[in-house]
Amino acid sequence: MMTNLFSVFDPSTSLMNMSLNWMSTTLGLFIIPMSFWFIPSQNYLLWNKLLMNLYIEFKMLLGIKNINKGSSFIFISLFSMIMFNNFMGLFPYIFTSTSHMVLTLSLALPLWISFMLYGWINNTQHMFMHLVPQGTPPILMPFMVCIETISNMIRPGTLAIRLAANMIAGHLLLTLLGNTGPSMNYMMMSLLIMTQIALLILESAVAIIQSYVFAVLSTLYSSEVN
Repeated sequence: MMTNLFSVFDPSTSLMNMSLNWMSTTLGLFIIPMSFWFIPSQNYLLWNKLLMNLYIEFKMLLGIKNINKGSSFIFISLFSMIMFNNFMGLFPYIFTSTSHMVLTLSLALPLWISFMLYGWINNTQHMFMHLVPQGTPPILMPFMVCIETISNMIRPGTLAIRLAANMIAGHLLLTLLGNTGPSMNYMMMSLLIMTQIALLILESAVAIIQSYVFAVLSTLYSSEVN
Protein backbone atom coordinates (compact mmCIF):
# COMPACT_ATOMS: atom_id res chain seq x y z
CA MET A 1 0.00 0.00 0.00
CA MET A 2 1.36 3.40 -0.99
CA THR A 3 1.85 5.63 2.05
CA ASN A 4 3.39 8.56 0.20
CA LEU A 5 2.67 9.89 -3.28
CA PHE A 6 6.39 10.39 -3.93
CA SER A 7 7.39 6.89 -2.84
CA VAL A 8 7.19 5.69 -6.47
CA PHE A 9 10.42 7.59 -7.10
CA ASP A 10 12.34 5.79 -4.34
CA PRO A 11 15.11 3.43 -5.61
CA SER A 12 13.56 0.32 -4.11
CA THR A 13 13.70 -2.20 -6.99
CA SER A 14 16.23 -4.91 -6.20
CA LEU A 15 17.26 -8.38 -7.33
CA MET A 16 19.41 -10.52 -5.01
CA ASN A 17 20.08 -7.44 -2.86
CA MET A 18 21.34 -5.50 -5.92
CA SER A 19 19.64 -2.22 -6.76
CA LEU A 20 18.29 -2.19 -10.29
CA ASN A 21 16.81 1.28 -10.40
CA TRP A 22 19.97 2.93 -11.61
CA MET A 23 20.27 0.40 -14.45
CA SER A 24 17.90 2.60 -16.45
CA THR A 25 20.72 5.17 -16.68
CA THR A 26 22.86 2.78 -18.72
CA LEU A 27 20.10 1.35 -20.94
CA GLY A 28 20.79 4.02 -23.56
CA LEU A 29 24.23 2.55 -24.17
CA PHE A 30 22.61 -0.68 -25.34
CA ILE A 31 20.36 1.17 -27.79
CA ILE A 32 23.04 3.46 -29.25
CA PRO A 33 25.28 1.61 -31.75
CA MET A 34 28.66 0.70 -30.34
CA SER A 35 30.45 2.75 -32.97
CA PHE A 36 29.23 5.92 -31.19
CA TRP A 37 30.63 5.11 -27.76
CA PHE A 38 33.41 2.58 -28.41
CA ILE A 39 36.72 3.25 -30.12
CA PRO A 40 36.39 1.45 -33.50
CA SER A 41 38.46 -1.71 -33.67
CA GLN A 42 40.55 -2.75 -36.64
CA ASN A 43 37.95 -5.39 -37.55
CA TYR A 44 35.20 -2.77 -37.57
CA LEU A 45 37.28 -0.40 -39.71
CA LEU A 46 38.11 -3.22 -42.15
CA TRP A 47 34.46 -4.28 -42.41
CA ASN A 48 33.34 -0.67 -42.88
CA LYS A 49 35.91 -0.16 -45.63
CA LEU A 50 34.76 -3.35 -47.36
CA LEU A 51 31.13 -2.24 -47.27
CA MET A 52 32.02 1.21 -48.61
CA ASN A 53 33.91 -0.35 -51.53
CA LEU A 54 30.94 -2.59 -52.25
CA TYR A 55 28.60 0.40 -52.09
CA ILE A 56 30.71 2.33 -54.62
CA GLU A 57 30.87 -0.66 -56.97
CA PHE A 58 27.16 -1.45 -56.74
CA LYS A 59 26.40 2.24 -57.28
CA MET A 60 28.31 2.17 -60.56
CA LEU A 61 26.61 -1.06 -61.67
CA LEU A 62 23.11 0.15 -60.86
CA GLY A 63 23.48 3.63 -62.27
CA ILE A 64 22.80 7.04 -60.78
CA LYS A 65 19.02 6.93 -61.16
CA ASN A 66 18.59 3.90 -58.89
CA ILE A 67 20.89 5.01 -56.06
CA ASN A 68 18.31 7.22 -54.37
CA LYS A 69 16.04 4.21 -53.96
CA GLY A 70 18.57 2.45 -51.74
CA SER A 71 18.95 -0.48 -54.10
CA SER A 72 22.66 -0.92 -53.39
CA PHE A 73 22.01 -1.47 -49.66
CA ILE A 74 19.81 -4.46 -50.49
CA PHE A 75 22.66 -6.16 -52.31
CA ILE A 76 25.17 -5.22 -49.60
CA SER A 77 22.89 -6.90 -47.06
CA LEU A 78 22.60 -9.91 -49.36
CA PHE A 79 26.38 -10.12 -49.61
CA SER A 80 26.76 -9.90 -45.82
CA MET A 81 24.17 -12.58 -45.16
CA ILE A 82 25.61 -15.08 -47.65
CA MET A 83 29.19 -14.51 -46.51
CA PHE A 84 28.19 -14.96 -42.86
CA ASN A 85 26.47 -18.28 -43.64
CA ASN A 86 29.40 -19.43 -45.76
CA PHE A 87 31.87 -18.78 -42.96
CA MET A 88 29.64 -20.36 -40.33
CA GLY A 89 29.64 -23.55 -42.37
CA LEU A 90 33.44 -23.80 -42.03
CA PHE A 91 33.16 -24.42 -38.29
CA PRO A 92 32.79 -28.03 -37.10
CA TYR A 93 29.29 -29.36 -36.37
CA ILE A 94 27.57 -26.28 -37.82
CA PHE A 95 24.97 -26.72 -40.55
CA THR A 96 26.04 -25.17 -43.87
CA SER A 97 22.78 -23.61 -45.02
CA THR A 98 24.20 -22.13 -48.24
CA SER A 99 25.12 -25.60 -49.54
CA HIS A 100 21.42 -26.46 -49.93
CA MET A 101 19.22 -25.39 -52.80
CA VAL A 102 16.40 -24.61 -50.37
CA LEU A 103 18.22 -21.48 -49.20
CA THR A 104 20.05 -20.49 -52.39
CA LEU A 105 16.96 -20.82 -54.57
CA SER A 106 14.91 -18.99 -51.94
CA LEU A 107 17.31 -16.06 -52.35
CA ALA A 108 17.69 -16.15 -56.14
CA LEU A 109 14.13 -16.89 -57.28
CA PRO A 110 12.28 -14.04 -55.48
CA LEU A 111 14.95 -11.57 -56.64
CA TRP A 112 14.65 -12.70 -60.26
CA ILE A 113 10.85 -12.72 -60.18
CA SER A 114 10.73 -9.21 -58.70
CA PHE A 115 13.18 -7.94 -61.34
CA MET A 116 11.15 -9.48 -64.15
CA LEU A 117 7.82 -8.19 -62.85
CA TYR A 118 9.20 -4.69 -62.39
CA GLY A 119 10.86 -4.69 -65.81
CA TRP A 120 7.95 -6.05 -67.82
CA ILE A 121 5.36 -3.86 -66.07
CA ASN A 122 7.27 -0.55 -66.07
CA ASN A 123 9.77 -0.91 -68.95
CA THR A 124 8.13 -3.29 -71.39
CA GLN A 125 9.76 -1.85 -74.50
CA HIS A 126 13.17 -1.93 -72.85
CA MET A 127 12.72 -5.60 -71.94
CA PHE A 128 11.77 -6.46 -75.52
CA MET A 129 14.92 -4.70 -76.71
CA HIS A 130 17.01 -6.97 -74.47
CA LEU A 131 15.68 -10.04 -76.29
CA VAL A 132 17.34 -8.94 -79.55
CA PRO A 133 20.96 -7.74 -79.22
CA GLN A 134 21.94 -4.72 -81.25
CA GLY A 135 23.26 -5.54 -84.71
CA THR A 136 21.52 -8.92 -85.01
CA PRO A 137 20.67 -9.83 -88.65
CA PRO A 138 16.90 -10.04 -89.30
CA ILE A 139 17.09 -13.70 -90.24
CA LEU A 140 18.60 -14.59 -86.84
CA MET A 141 16.19 -12.54 -84.74
CA PRO A 142 13.75 -15.41 -83.96
CA PHE A 143 16.64 -17.63 -82.81
CA MET A 144 18.15 -14.85 -80.71
CA VAL A 145 14.80 -14.26 -79.00
CA CYS A 146 14.61 -17.95 -78.07
CA ILE A 147 18.22 -18.02 -76.85
CA GLU A 148 17.89 -14.82 -74.81
CA THR A 149 14.59 -16.01 -73.31
CA ILE A 150 16.10 -19.34 -72.23
CA SER A 151 19.21 -17.66 -70.82
CA ASN A 152 16.98 -15.27 -68.89
CA MET A 153 14.80 -18.08 -67.52
CA ILE A 154 17.71 -20.11 -66.14
CA ARG A 155 19.31 -17.18 -64.28
CA PRO A 156 17.85 -17.98 -60.84
CA GLY A 157 18.87 -21.60 -61.25
CA THR A 158 22.44 -20.72 -62.19
CA LEU A 159 22.70 -18.33 -59.24
CA ALA A 160 21.43 -20.96 -56.81
CA ILE A 161 23.41 -23.90 -58.21
CA ARG A 162 26.67 -21.93 -58.43
CA LEU A 163 26.58 -21.00 -54.76
CA ALA A 164 25.42 -24.41 -53.51
CA ALA A 165 27.83 -26.39 -55.70
CA ASN A 166 30.87 -24.38 -54.62
CA MET A 167 29.97 -24.82 -50.97
CA ILE A 168 29.34 -28.55 -51.39
CA ALA A 169 32.54 -29.20 -53.38
CA GLY A 170 34.90 -27.71 -50.80
CA HIS A 171 33.20 -29.37 -47.84
CA LEU A 172 33.16 -32.76 -49.58
CA LEU A 173 36.85 -32.52 -50.34
CA LEU A 174 37.67 -31.62 -46.74
CA THR A 175 35.49 -34.48 -45.47
CA LEU A 176 36.91 -37.10 -47.83
CA LEU A 177 40.49 -36.18 -47.00
CA GLY A 178 39.72 -36.07 -43.28
CA ASN A 179 38.20 -39.57 -43.31
CA THR A 180 41.46 -41.05 -44.62
CA GLY A 181 43.40 -39.77 -41.58
CA PRO A 182 43.01 -42.76 -39.20
CA SER A 183 44.61 -45.14 -41.73
CA MET A 184 47.75 -43.02 -42.32
CA ASN A 185 51.14 -43.01 -40.63
CA TYR A 186 52.60 -39.98 -38.88
CA MET A 187 54.41 -38.69 -41.97
CA MET A 188 51.33 -38.81 -44.14
CA MET A 189 49.22 -37.44 -41.30
CA SER A 190 51.34 -34.29 -41.07
CA LEU A 191 51.06 -33.87 -44.84
CA LEU A 192 47.29 -34.34 -44.60
CA ILE A 193 47.00 -31.69 -41.89
CA MET A 194 48.94 -29.19 -43.99
CA THR A 195 46.70 -30.00 -46.97
CA GLN A 196 43.59 -29.54 -44.85
CA ILE A 197 44.81 -26.15 -43.60
CA ALA A 198 45.50 -25.04 -47.18
CA LEU A 199 42.04 -26.20 -48.26
CA LEU A 200 40.48 -24.38 -45.32
CA ILE A 201 42.17 -21.15 -46.39
CA LEU A 202 40.94 -21.77 -49.93
CA GLU A 203 37.42 -22.37 -48.64
CA SER A 204 37.56 -19.09 -46.72
CA ALA A 205 38.41 -17.30 -49.97
CA VAL A 206 35.64 -19.18 -51.79
CA ALA A 207 33.16 -18.11 -49.10
CA ILE A 208 33.93 -14.45 -49.81
CA ILE A 209 34.15 -14.83 -53.59
CA GLN A 210 30.86 -16.71 -53.95
CA SER A 211 28.93 -14.22 -51.85
CA TYR A 212 30.47 -11.41 -53.91
CA VAL A 213 29.59 -13.16 -57.19
CA PHE A 214 26.00 -13.73 -56.06
CA ALA A 215 25.57 -10.10 -55.06
CA VAL A 216 27.24 -8.69 -58.19
CA LEU A 217 25.23 -10.87 -60.57
CA SER A 218 22.02 -9.91 -58.76
CA THR A 219 23.02 -6.27 -59.16
CA LEU A 220 23.66 -6.73 -62.88
CA TYR A 221 20.30 -8.45 -63.36
CA SER A 222 18.65 -5.55 -61.55
CA SER A 223 20.37 -2.95 -63.72
CA GLU A 224 19.14 -4.65 -66.91
CA VAL A 225 15.46 -4.07 -66.18
CA ASN A 226 15.77 -0.26 -66.08
